Amino acid sequence: MRFIITKHIIENIVSSMQPFLEKKDASSITSHIYLEVNNDKLIMKATDYEIGLESQIDELNESANGKATVNGTNLLGILKRLKDLEIIVETENNNLIIRQNKSTFKLPMYDPEEYPTLPKAQSDNKLDISMLNLINSIRKITPAIDNNNPKFELNGALVDIKNSKINFVATDTRRLAVSHLQNISNNTENQFIIPKKAIIEIQKLFLDDALISYDETNLVISNEKMTFFTKLINGKFPDYDRIIPKSLKYNFSLPKNMLIESIKLVTSLFSNIKITFNNDNIIFESLDEDSESKTQIDINLNIEKSFYLAVNAKYLLDFLSLTNNENITIGFNESNLPFYLEDEKFFTIVMPIVLEK
Repeated sequence: MRFIITKHIIENIVSSMQPFLEKKDASSITSHIYLEVNNDKLIMKATDYEIGLESQIDELNESANGKATVNGTNLLGILKRLKDLEIIVETENNNLIIRQNKSTFKLPMYDPEEYPTLPKAQSDNKLDISMLNLINSIRKITPAIDNNNPKFELNGALVDIKNSKINFVATDTRRLAVSHLQNISNNTENQFIIPKKAIIEIQKLFLDDALISYDETNLVISNEKMTFFTKLINGKFPDYDRIIPKSLKYNFSLPKNMLIESIKLVTSLFSNIKITFNNDNIIFESLDEDSESKTQIDINLNIEKSFYLAVNAKYLLDFLSLTNNENITIGFNESNLPFYLEDEKFFTIVMPIVLEK
């Protein structure tokens, strides 16, 4: 195998493949990137078996067919040190050789024939939505996906395809985030859970439209230059519909920027806050017992009696940072019950901190 390529072209691909490599065991073939030159095209793959990426590069200045593997971390380290000029990459005596001007680097290879095969796009189940809509939807619920929960299904986001809409759902047990799209293409009713790592990588990789397909095991997203796959989480997501309040005693619109400013003002030292809603103002105060932080917004809410919400401010700020409109809607029933935040096709339900009366 041999090819000549401009350094930054291959470096960008190798850099994007780092999250897909096995990092704990450098002796594993999955710590390597697979390279194959075929008819003036360079195909590169990286996978740790759970998640993977395949990219195709057409911008080869010279090439000879062949296959190789190389440790992905070491390859990136070399590429970063080289100048942004042409490099020569070739195999020689079971090593990958990288040359630029008078510099030469030699890295050991594994047998490329033993490299894992990546899943291909599925013909049966396609998710017919635009990548822009997919990314906007999953971006809003990403902060609510749990980390390292013993219930594996909570370490991912649910895609719940219903007859009239598609819900994207995540919960860390303290909050439930739901973003939804209309099911305008009559996608088949189904459910699957995408791991958090895959959710994060999808947002980095895809900007233009791509084909989205899935089966019981894998989700595959592909366009002309790139194919991404992730194993799906095998489990049953909680029945989130039960958590969504069927009715709300109070429901009103509030200015987003004013809320953000007030919350940040009183949470500089401590993240738990109490927000008291009165007829003609809203009071924000820190729940830190050792210090006092307090501010007030004068606003006419037209409510009969005062009530409060006690909450970790991070949940509020996560929601507010992902909203599109100048005003958001807040709804609640009682002070110590979960409350509801909404902005267009996105809402979050937050468990409050229960305060002694």
